[in-house]
Amino acid sequence: MRSIHQRRIGRQAAIGALLAFSSSLPLTAYAGTPYAIPERLPSAPLVSTELPTARLIIKYRSGVAAATAADRSLLHRSAQEAASRAGMRIQWLRTGALDAHVMALDRALPLAEVRRIARDIVASDPSVAYAEPDRIWKPQFVPNDTQYGQQWNYFDATAGINLPAAWEKSTGSGVVVAVVDTGYRPHVDLAPNILPGYDFVTETAVANDGDGRDSDARDPGDAVPAGECGNSADEPSSWHGTHVAGTIAAVSNNGRGVAGVAFGAKVVPVRVLGKCGGYLSDIADGIVWASGGTVAGVPVNANPARVINMSLGGAGECDSTAQAAIDSARSRRTVVVAASGNNNDNVANFTPANCNGVIAVTAVDRRADRAYYANAGALIAVAAPGGDVRSSTANGILSTLNAGANAPGADSYAYYQGTSMAAPHVSGVVALMLAKNPSLSPDDVLNRLKSSARPFAGTCPQCGAGLVDASAAVDAAANGAPAPAPTIGVEVEPNDRRENAQAIALGTSVKGTMDSRSDTDLYKVTVAPGVRMTANLAPNAPSDYDLFVHDSDGQLLAGSELGRGQVDTVSVENRGSSPATYYLRVYFYGGGTGRDEGIYKLSID
Repeated sequence: MRSIHQRRIGRQAAIGALLAFSSSLPLTAYAGTPYAIPERLPSAPLVSTELPTARLIIKYRSGVAAATAADRSLLHRSAQEAASRAGMRIQWLRTGALDAHVMALDRALPLAEVRRIARDIVASDPSVAYAEPDRIWKPQFVPNDTQYGQQWNYFDATAGINLPAAWEKSTGSGVVVAVVDTGYRPHVDLAPNILPGYDFVTETAVANDGDGRDSDARDPGDAVPAGECGNSADEPSSWHGTHVAGTIAAVSNNGRGVAGVAFGAKVVPVRVLGKCGGYLSDIADGIVWASGGTVAGVPVNANPARVINMSLGGAGECDSTAQAAIDSARSRRTVVVAASGNNNDNVANFTPANCNGVIAVTAVDRRADRAYYANAGALIAVAAPGGDVRSSTANGILSTLNAGANAPGADSYAYYQGTSMAAPHVSGVVALMLAKNPSLSPDDVLNRLKSSARPFAGTCPQCGAGLVDASAAVDAAANGAPAPAPTIGVEVEPNDRRENAQAIALGTSVKGTMDSRSDTDLYKVTVAPGVRMTANLAPNAPSDYDLFVHDSDGQLLAGSELGRGQVDTVSVENRGSSPATYYLRVYFYGGGTGRDEGIYKLSID
């Protein structure tokens, strides 16, 4: 595998060969590399590990039928041959909500080996759009001792989210939030705000409730003995989904316990995690169902969610299956919020927070410093309280829990810390915003959430737009009609040279296509003096396209070379006294091509 440095040099060379500008103009180094590592903090509290999996996901191209067992037998022949070459057997388990086939291997393998089989499947069968491991995701939290205390995270002047002032204007009434997690316990301080959910865990051993999928989303516990999930010691049940749900919508004004951020909202529990975590294919189905989409064999969700909270994830790029599920949810106007992860690393390396279209949330401690465990980076939208219990348990995030060490016990409350605790603060604030203005789109919510965030009182590098401010966010939501959607244009070919570059304006977007592996698309933008232009390139999920910006002389000013499915961003400011013309180049590095698989969206602000 090439290093990032080698990859960058290779791409620059390719770009140089394709440029139609004067050959006498050399390519210059970027002023700031697009993949710069964020400031390093002390060693991470958690080691990122990729769990082995015994499953694989195959997505066939549109129009490929597999209605019967006989059809599937023919369809999967190449996959079976690829598995056989690796000394494995593979069989069909089910077809998921995204029309992707979930396949079972005869034993669990390290992800690198499953990826090799997946690549072999893609290479040997042109009807396959993509194949990838059915990875196991886990909750993103750092639990600690049970103890009752105050919810500083709501009102503290330094690191709180200014929630009491927001409650004067909105409590989240009428908004449904889905908690895609371990399920829930019918806690007395939470149950009145729980709507019917669903258990999407298909593997009986993972489910830990004696069966597979059913309409009972209650959490039976996820305790594991030492060694069962790669853990060195016994781990009690986390009741993670109950803690997350309580932060979002625990009942208030009832004379007991804690209050949720949006205590007027309702929660649909979507159980996707059990012992040792949960499979991506189950999680993707849960996302689709939660937002009102159809999942075969599962009753339609009678209460589609406007907000989905995902305090879970794993290391690696955004999986194609995850991205497709998120895109599906967003198409139904559902806002997707994701925890950044607890590895003290760049969030770009952790999914689903690195997927397109999610609101990625990092965590601060009680001093409004970035929490020692929190992932951060350019993909973070905002930060919220996640706590730090090292000096005091009371510096964690208090919410509803269960006292059972293994199986369910009595209702309880506990302090936890983690980005899992930060994300539901934001999900709750989004519910407050949508209750105030239901017409907001997911992009409207993101923009207003970021524009209303307040500066950090502490030190939080690479933490997004600021600390979420609930009161200001509600005001921003209520401030007039939703922001107008950008004008969408269509790519006009040919546009591969400066003389035929397609002209586009600030505030517009273009839908384009990489027609072949040698394709490159060029757009020109005129920018007024003193104005900064920011361009975002969103490829289709399985693809890796890059974005570069040049001045009118062909000088390379900036570039972004992120990986598969990630949004590349470049930004330049016209510091001159007259309008300036810049050229944006979309460059194919890897992935799909053509009308179905080569689509991208270029947005100019």
